[in-house]
This record gives sequence, C-alpha cells and structure tokens, in this order.
Amino acid sequence: MTLEVPRGVTGLLGPNGAGKSTFLKLCTGLVKASKGSISVLGQDPWNNPKFLRRIGLAPEHDAFYESLTGLEFVTMLARMQGTSKFKAERRAKDVLEQVRLTPHVNRRIATYSKGMRQRVKIAQAIVHDPELLFLDEPLTGTDPVGRREMIDFIKGLAKQGKSILVSSHVLYEVEAMTPNILLIHRGRVIAEGDIHQIRELIDEHPHNVRIEVDRPRDLAAHLVGLPGVVTVRVPDEAHVEAETRKPDEFYQRLQDLLQRERHNVVALTSPDDNLESVFRYLVK
Repeated sequence: MTLEVPRGVTGLLGPNGAGKSTFLKLCTGLVKASKGSISVLGQDPWNNPKFLRRIGLAPEHDAFYESLTGLEFVTMLARMQGTSKFKAERRAKDVLEQVRLTPHVNRRIATYSKGMRQRVKIAQAIVHDPELLFLDEPLTGTDPVGRREMIDFIKGLAKQGKSILVSSHVLYEVEAMTPNILLIHRGRVIAEGDIHQIRELIDEHPHNVRIEVDRPRDLAAHLVGLPGVVTVRVPDEAHVEAETRKPDEFYQRLQDLLQRERHNVVALTSPDDNLESVFRYLVK
C-alpha cells in the first residue's frame, strides 16, 4: 500500500487486528519486512540511524527503565540521538513541561500512573524535534481531563508543522483530533482522506437524518417528494426521520423547505455523518 501523511494530524484507524501496530513497526524500523519493501521519507527504515533521527515514536506498549526518573529517561533518549548532555537535559525539561509532567519529573517511572506514562512516551518521542511522529494508541489509560489535554497538545504539534500519524481504534478520539483519516482493515487501506468527503462517496448507503420540529407530519409530507429520499418516518409527535441517498442536495432543499413553510426546528442531527458510520459501511 502507498499512502501520504501530510503536515498535520492523520488518524490511522482500524479494529484490533487490522494491522495498525505492525504497520507502525515497519515504518519505524522496529521490524524488518519479511516480504516486499518499505520506504518512509524516501528511505528504508530498517537499521538506519540517520533516518531514525527524523522520526519520533510513542509505542503502544510500555518499554521503560522503571528505576529512572521521568527526567532521566527522556534525557537519556535525547543523548542517544547525539545531543550534548547540557542540551539534552534542557530539552527534556522543556518537553516534559509541554506534556504537563514538570511536578513529577524527579519521580521514578515505576511510580507513574498509566496516564503519566503516556505523557512520558510522547515527551521522549518529540525530545529530538522530529519531522514525522508516530503515535500508537497515545490516549490509552488517560482520564477524561488528561485525554482532552493530550488531544489539544497533539493538535498544537500539528500547528507547528509536524506530520503526525495517530493510530487508534477509538473513533471519537481521532475525530476530536482531525478529519483526515486512513482506514485499515485486514492489512489493507480501504479509504483515506477527509472523513466527510469519504462519507459523500458512499452513495449506496442511505444517509439518516433526524429532525426535531414543531409540525413533524407536515414536514414529512413535503420530504416524501424530495429527490433521493428513500424513506420518511414520524416516530412521535416531535420528530421526523428521513433516509436519503443525496445528503448534500437533501440538506439544501431541506433548508429552503423549512424557511418557506416556516417550521420551528429544535434540532437536526445525523448519526451517519461521523467516523463510526463510515467505518461500519466501508468494512461491510
């Protein structure tokens, strides 16, 4: 498979066993391809120290020296990239502050919570200022506040011009970071690009729309005649549910209809305009 990771965040999505972690290990030189070849940034990642200085990896599974403090660990990895001792420690303190671990930098990693360990992994991945980042399930084990902070931090790295590939099987987490995705299933890329553009290409699957409105039966009668509308339901006295194969045209005509008939719309939602529905459709 051939794919591009542009500047910014790209979500690498797929169920467990889809091949995400294996793909990342190949890209970062942790394993050697048993068949075929791989090229990242124009180079073979395997046994290539010069290439490895250009990338950063936060792996899914922990691999710490538990007796070291967070500061010692990140400093050591910066030194292994060829950074001087003084600069490595200064840089380590800087990135640990960015991931909000400054109060805990002198504690042994063995005492860190899962969320703190995730922060250390991201800190060591960026300490040498790489141009391409691979983050494998970076939000695992973080609490809701920590998850929000890490999402904002990753988006901040993207604004600095980094290219970041984030692997996850939790769709809403990726959706909070970026609309740009790669969908992998059974070792194959089945879709890539902007999530909304991908959704628009799935014409064979009806797009569901739910409208909370003041006169649902009147609105339903008008929706039946719109082009591309498959079904219309009135489940109760406050809602209309419609299926359409032409969502863009439907939304435009719906807006005109609501204005013309002077309906009071309380809410308009679609369970299909999200990553989960796209993934479900594409895997099918």
